[in-house]
Amino acid sequence: MAHILLIEDDQQVRQLVRMILEDSGHSVVEAGDGLDGVVRFREEQPDLVICDIVMPKQDGIMAIQEIFRESPFAKVICISGGPRGKAYWLPVASRIGVMKTLRKPVSPDQLLESVEVCLRYGE
Repeated sequence: MAHILLIEDDQQVRQLVRMILEDSGHSVVEAGDGLDGVVRFREEQPDLVICDIVMPKQDGIMAIQEIFRESPFAKVICISGGPRGKAYWLPVASRIGVMKTLRKPVSPDQLLESVEVCLRYGE
């Protein structure tokens, strides 16, 4: 299975996504904001990044751009939306090269299907 970096500021969402991924056999490392996410990306060299967009310190768009500068072929899924209604950032994420965009709330099946599609890409 895959080594996945989850960048998400909402602790409850992070715990839920982590549980779904680990129950499917993936290993997960977490970051609570974009700045920490970029550091963890450098340290961990994950197979896949799942990144929220609206976060403190550094938003997901900036973090993803930095990740792509270091690793142009990184596999990234963006999630956004939910109660803050910030899903309008998802098209921006698509334009900068993320593989999949998901609107919160994300179902476990939708999340796992997107993860598998992204991991298979380029094999």
